[in-house]
Amino acid sequence: MIFLSTLLISMFVTMALIPILRAGALRLHAAVDIPDARKVHDHPVPKVGGLAMAVAALVPIALLADGDRFVNAVLAGASIIVAFGLWDDIRNLNWKVKLAGQAAAALVVVAGGGLKICFLGSCLPEGVLLADPLALPATLIVIVGVTNAINLSDGLDGLAGGTSLLIFLTIGFLCYSSGQFPGRLLAMLLCTAVIGGIFGFLRFNTYPATVFMGDTGSQLLGFLAITLALGITQQNTPMSPMLPLLLVGFPVLDTLSVMVERVRSGRSPFAPDKNHIHHKLIKLGLFHTEAVVTIYAVTGLLTIAAVMLRYHSEWLLIGVYAVFCALVLAALYVLEKKGLRMPRKGFFELTIKGRLKSLRDKRLPIRVCFPAVVWGLPLLLAEACLVPAEIPGYLGAAGAGSVGAILFIRYVRPGWTASALRAVFYLAVPVLLWMGQAASAGWAQNGLAAEAVKWAPGALALVTVLTLKFTQRRKGFRPTPMDFLIILIALVVPNLPEPSIRSVAMGSLAATLIIMYFGLEVLIGELRGNITKPMVGILAALGLLILRSAAGAG
Repeated sequence: MIFLSTLLISMFVTMALIPILRAGALRLHAAVDIPDARKVHDHPVPKVGGLAMAVAALVPIALLADGDRFVNAVLAGASIIVAFGLWDDIRNLNWKVKLAGQAAAALVVVAGGGLKICFLGSCLPEGVLLADPLALPATLIVIVGVTNAINLSDGLDGLAGGTSLLIFLTIGFLCYSSGQFPGRLLAMLLCTAVIGGIFGFLRFNTYPATVFMGDTGSQLLGFLAITLALGITQQNTPMSPMLPLLLVGFPVLDTLSVMVERVRSGRSPFAPDKNHIHHKLIKLGLFHTEAVVTIYAVTGLLTIAAVMLRYHSEWLLIGVYAVFCALVLAALYVLEKKGLRMPRKGFFELTIKGRLKSLRDKRLPIRVCFPAVVWGLPLLLAEACLVPAEIPGYLGAAGAGSVGAILFIRYVRPGWTASALRAVFYLAVPVLLWMGQAASAGWAQNGLAAEAVKWAPGALALVTVLTLKFTQRRKGFRPTPMDFLIILIALVVPNLPEPSIRSVAMGSLAATLIIMYFGLEVLIGELRGNITKPMVGILAALGLLILRSAAGAG
């Protein structure tokens, strides 16, 4: 339960802090990104998302660290990164000062946490480790380099956050599967807290963004990603020490290719420009969201390769990464050389999108999908009440109190009803899902009923996405590329062919949780304030919870 609570606390704290910090930044005219020729946004945007993520993710882990050397060093280094990043967001520091801050943070992890790149697997003769005079500077260069790589890749709304989300999901799984090593549990918790912070931040950052993470956030994500990746591969584990190459491979390729282009044209490698891969994708005719999703997909392939190849030869991983880099660079070179652009009047635009528009105008899909969401979400909540083997009395009492509170608010302050439903739903669902995972009723373990329990969240996700696709409303919940990425993760991860992934109960629990939260937000947005139907459904499900609790007590 600690992982789920850490995820939720980090996510909600981030979502609560961002509006406060954003208002303060605009009022004080501090930490605000002003548009210029090399940026894609056209209005000032506060750069406070990274500070919100840092507070939400680092503070809880600092309270739990309890003397662990490696994790304490990572937290101390991350604090330095946050301090210099915030200073940079407010003052626009010289790159030398930024580099000094990053080097100081790396030194803290190396000296205080004992982190160093000394094991290179089959790249060195068997049993040979890299000597300290080489290992220590190599570690510093790698940490500072990757911190900058993810910092420099933060050029489109949702880009750095989404790609970092995939990286930390993979690192978290690798922590889980890598056996016992000092600080393993805390490293997993730190990954979970960062993932929660990213989820909360991306609600404000996907296109069109209302807040940026700034250097505070992008440098923090880069620093944590590389230190945790090195931490789990340089300890006593069977995993390849070359895994970080795949995990952070895309931002590293992007940064190195841009720097080479700058040097070849006689400019400083640190001079800003619009030659990053995401800029090139937009020049090729992709829309903003299409460029972001394309990079999500490429990063996803690399992280899946990291999981599948984690026990293989170092030379194989190096070869896979080299082939990947060659293909990406060659494809971009050919497309730019030939002046090709994404066709906007071809078969897809005229036929597929035309048919979708026709279906939307006829309103047939929305008439089918939306009622499925209206009644499917309360049914899924009712199912969550039935799956646990038993419901304790205190949970039944909480359910009765929630019913009373919702009805009272509905009568006294009708405008607050949606918030009350959200609060009850958001608190009840994780508890019920966790109890169902810990000890499920006999009927939910085998046969058709068990299959229905397994596939019901996926069905709800499908009709929810179709509802968003075919809706004609202009206000309410607005889907973003990140929402569809979350649904994709929720549906794909529990069903990957990797046995150890399928064995993690948290995967299916988190998937169902995300889908149900997503469905509730879509439902409230689509109903435009008329929430009687979902209220009746949620109250009925809570009534079922009360009855089960009373039956167990009797």
